[in-house]
Amino acid sequence: MSAQPPATSAAPQHLPARETPRVALVTCADFADLEADDRLVCAPLAARGIPVTPAVWDDPTVDWAGYDLVVLRSAWDYAPRRDEFLAWAERVPRLVNPADVVRWNTDKRYLDELSAAGVPTVPTEWVTPGRSWRPGGGHGEYVIKPTVSAGAADTGRYDLADPEHRTLAEAHVRRLTEAGRTAMIQPYLRAVDTVGETALLFLAGPGGLRFSHAIRKDALLTGPDLGLGGLYRPETISSRTATEEQLAVAEKALAAVPGAAERLLYARVDLLPGDNGAPVLVELELTEPSLFLGHADGAPDRLADAIATHLHRPG
Repeated sequence: MSAQPPATSAAPQHLPARETPRVALVTCADFADLEADDRLVCAPLAARGIPVTPAVWDDPTVDWAGYDLVVLRSAWDYAPRRDEFLAWAERVPRLVNPADVVRWNTDKRYLDELSAAGVPTVPTEWVTPGRSWRPGGGHGEYVIKPTVSAGAADTGRYDLADPEHRTLAEAHVRRLTEAGRTAMIQPYLRAVDTVGETALLFLAGPGGLRFSHAIRKDALLTGPDLGLGGLYRPETISSRTATEEQLAVAEKALAAVPGAAERLLYARVDLLPGDNGAPVLVELELTEPSLFLGHADGAPDRLADAIATHLHRPG
């Protein structure tokens, strides 16, 4: 994997005229015409002779076998129906990222595997259904969320020095486990309030994933979980320059992806400074991450090239 953005093609990469590929960009019903950032890749793909069609993942009228490539993008309503979503992914030929990666990546317990592989991650306590949990005697702020979620849904920030927050935190975990979900409890890393979160974006190129660009995300969580009014919490995004230390952690995380990261079309590596200032992995997004194409020059073209690369791969 290269630490430099791949060069954007100077001329459109046209496929032979007799081979007009069909590419689906997978979305959900709330964004049936694609989310705005995803639409940025449509014109670069058209310039390469690759027309695309938005397709809602749970639309029973879609003939997925009729596409040469099916690209997961904004299927952000899958979390409450993960089993249905995984069954759908298993049925779709030429899906990227692949169905086995989607299964692994849509449950955040993959963080334990990455930690065991030597990737620095946020310390996490897991509470499975049937188990009770009460805040310990310590103080500090913690984040509670389910292992299967998207868009920061069902996620809250709790100050355990506050008796009300302790009660709300316990209720949050109980609410998740009684619904048959696994809860995860992590220390709130204060650097997110000052430095922000860094997301590193990787896109497929010759030989596998290559670093494309990085962005900063400001802090999202302000307190206990009070529910969402939509599929995700609005984010404040700006461009950012990745450091060598951040890139090294990202490469280590990607090297631990089951089945090899070379199969992937894209990856997003979300990092925060830990207590000692060194970057730690918050999440490895391989299923439906925002790619923030509008925040880096040439990023839509690089994604178009990545899709063209996958179209020419066998299988």
